[in-house]
Amino acid sequence: MNVDYPEILRHIADYNVSGRTESASFLIWYLENYYRLSSQEAIDSVCDQRGDKGIDGIYVNDSLNSIDIFQTKISQRIGRTIGDVVLKEFLGTLSQLDSKESLQNLIDNSGNAQVAGLAKRLNLIDKTETYTVRGIFVSNIDIDVNGTNFLSDTPSIEFIGKIDLESTYISNSKEIPENREATFDISGISIASYYVNPQTKAIIAPIKSTELVQMEGISDQSVFAYNVRGPLGRTNVNKDIVKSIKNPETHKQFPLFHNGITVVTNEILESEDKLTVKTFYVVNGCQSLTALYTNRNLITEDLRILTKFVQVGVDSPLAEIITNYSNNQNGVKARDFKSNSSVQVRLQNEFKKLYDDYFFEVKRGEDNKALETISNEQAGINLMAFDLREPWGTHRRYQVFDEKYNDIFTRPEVTAHRIVLTHILEQRVKEKLSEINNQLVSKYALTRAIILYVIRQILENDTEGKKLLINPENYVSDKGTRTKFIKCADLIIDDIIVDLNGEVDQYGEDFDYKSNLRDKDWVNDLSSSIVTSYLKLVNRGRINSFEQEWSAE
Repeated sequence: MNVDYPEILRHIADYNVSGRTESASFLIWYLENYYRLSSQEAIDSVCDQRGDKGIDGIYVNDSLNSIDIFQTKISQRIGRTIGDVVLKEFLGTLSQLDSKESLQNLIDNSGNAQVAGLAKRLNLIDKTETYTVRGIFVSNIDIDVNGTNFLSDTPSIEFIGKIDLESTYISNSKEIPENREATFDISGISIASYYVNPQTKAIIAPIKSTELVQMEGISDQSVFAYNVRGPLGRTNVNKDIVKSIKNPETHKQFPLFHNGITVVTNEILESEDKLTVKTFYVVNGCQSLTALYTNRNLITEDLRILTKFVQVGVDSPLAEIITNYSNNQNGVKARDFKSNSSVQVRLQNEFKKLYDDYFFEVKRGEDNKALETISNEQAGINLMAFDLREPWGTHRRYQVFDEKYNDIFTRPEVTAHRIVLTHILEQRVKEKLSEINNQLVSKYALTRAIILYVIRQILENDTEGKKLLINPENYVSDKGTRTKFIKCADLIIDDIIVDLNGEVDQYGEDFDYKSNLRDKDWVNDLSSSIVTSYLKLVNRGRINSFEQEWSAE
């Protein structure tokens, strides 16, 4: 990653359209790639135009109760630095949000500028006195000594410069092995060709399975990187495929009852008897090709598979459409179609970079490299309970990759660290569910989510807990510190379960747990009662707070 000018223009090229300044394009790029907002929300958060009172963008983080005010600067001179002058001016800009009155004055005097409409849309008037206002100054150059000294006395401003941008960037793209080639024998068979234009074409041919299984990348699954799913193991469909492979009499008939596979490739080269593809991926047919590879000692020259080769850029938008449409069939879930999204790919890449003991699974059937697996579906459930504070709705798992997707995943705080934090808490809760007296409640999935919700509220009332919610990496990234955190978390969970037993036991055997655990008001009353009881015990010195336990360890 190089953010020097003019290299930075290459990174923001997709955002730098007519009618939008380089500064606005830079901020949208930052919000999407570092704040992890969706493309639409990133665009909606920017108001960089004349009359915007020094404000380039605004993002309201309801999870952290903060209003982030952005100002950006792109410098064309390599080696130039940001001093204290522009930062002092930015501090003056932030003073416009000091109170309801000053904010109202900003809105009233902004005319038709975008900042006024954005402030109204985000309902800043009602939030400015209860939310913390933070200034975020983003630039492609670094800060000098004067600027650093100024910020040391100005905690309300955070500076993001060249070093930060280049060192913390996480790619949202899959690694593409270049120059991977495969050649297939097409002598004596008919092929069908379809040309969209000179660069885009498709060829369909019955290809020998003995040659297909020799394609590079099957054994490590890298050839399926753009497939929406990995191999799913012993499903009914896979069992039927294996049954056909094991029966040589059906090999010649295989193209009659098999749907075939789809290969996307950067280039197709044809000769009279050979067909060669370069830089390719199998985007449909993962289950079949894996079954063939696993049973390659049983296949014969007669077993051919109808294979569609599509010449198009493997990482192009059209390739994504081909992948989605060719997989639009029964058995494909909303989660599968999100597996190649920039949000999920970035998170998986972040796990690879930061954690050597966890695997973040974004598609069903992925090879987890023998690591402890965190599925993005369960991560979404955990975040829905812990961050969105909606545990009563987590039984509707489909929402994670449907209407709740952006709320759950496209937020700046959703990092590998936060996912590990919520995973650890969920696993510790799961470990202790047997201590709940009512076994029906203990085995009910919503119970885990509700306890996560209660933990969140307890941490919000704890000085050290608040630090944890803002910077989870300080508690879970290091394995030794993680062990310390688990010990402290276990004590909180133990206390919660004691109170949960007291609340649930009073209802007796006829307790309608299924209805009550789905009832928002009932869950909030339960949580309020448990948290109040916990805080009273802390205040009376009967139990240690999270802060006290953390300091004592």
